[in-house]
Amino acid sequence: MKQNANLDGQEIDSKTLSSWLNDIAEKRDKQAFARLFKWFSPKILGFGRKQFNNPAMASELLQETMTNVWRKAHLYNQEKGAATTWVYTVMRNISFDMLRKVQANHEDTLSDDIWPLAEAQNSDEHVFADHLMDKQISQYLNRLPDNQRQIIQGVYFQDLSQEQLAKNLSIPLGTVKSRLRLALTKLRQHIGADND
Repeated sequence: MKQNANLDGQEIDSKTLSSWLNDIAEKRDKQAFARLFKWFSPKILGFGRKQFNNPAMASELLQETMTNVWRKAHLYNQEKGAATTWVYTVMRNISFDMLRKVQANHEDTLSDDIWPLAEAQNSDEHVFADHLMDKQISQYLNRLPDNQRQIIQGVYFQDLSQEQLAKNLSIPLGTVKSRLRLALTKLRQHIGADND
């Protein structure tokens, strides 16, 4: 099966790609790896740019993918599929991991925006000392739908884990996570709008 791609003017087919992968697995062949890297680079970078809309993350995807290809080449079995399928599967798994990290970091960043308010309300020396702050937090929370407000109050004011909340409310953990994400986004918008 032809891949319709050239490398230094030579046509590359899937047999050639498989043989390079096997050379990497069996002999740790650096030349074969360099050829494979050169062949896959533009494809992985293109996918990464579409996926993340960020050249640095596209480059990270390329590096992580090809590092895993080098480390795990011995797992490739040409009888089970083409080299391209195997490498793209490695790439997709890494891109999912990267997206999960981005999402988790995004949630952490969002929660950082409301922590000063939450900390001020929870701090022992400030309990009920600053009614203005207390009122302001309540005002932000009251703008949220009930189901999102419940999650914020549970996580930030009752120190419940997301797992505990899911159990207490008899809803899936994924629902707790998505409500928390939505609530934090809305709180950040409200806080930002009021501080402009």
